[in-house]
Formats: sequence, C-alpha cells, structure tokens
Amino acid sequence: MVIVSKAILRDYAEKNPDVTNAILNWYDLVREANWKNFSVMKKTFNSVDAVGNDRYVLT
Repeated sequence: MVIVSKAILRDYAEKNPDVTNAILNWYDLVREANWKNFSVMKKTFNSVDAVGNDRYVLT
C-alpha cells in the first residue's frame, strides 16, 4: 500500500495531539498491509470506498 503523503498526517497530528497515536497506528498498519483485493481491505476498514484507479478513501 502506498500512502500519498505522510507529511499531511504529521501536520494534522501536530495540530491535534490527542489523535497522534491513532494516526501513527493507522499509518503503520496501512504501510505494512498487503491486501489481495478490495474485499479483504473492507474487512480491515469497513468504511473504505474505492474511488477508481486503485485508489481508496476512508469515509
């Protein structure tokens, strides 16, 4: 899995320190993930949506 920009996550965490651990945990989980298909990803993140071109967002 490729995360487009860790800097955006880092900036958000700096402005919202109460969510820093959650963001870092999410980042580590996603970076290490090797989902075989959308269905498997959906089991990890129920709120994920496919937006095309192998791109996904959490809603």
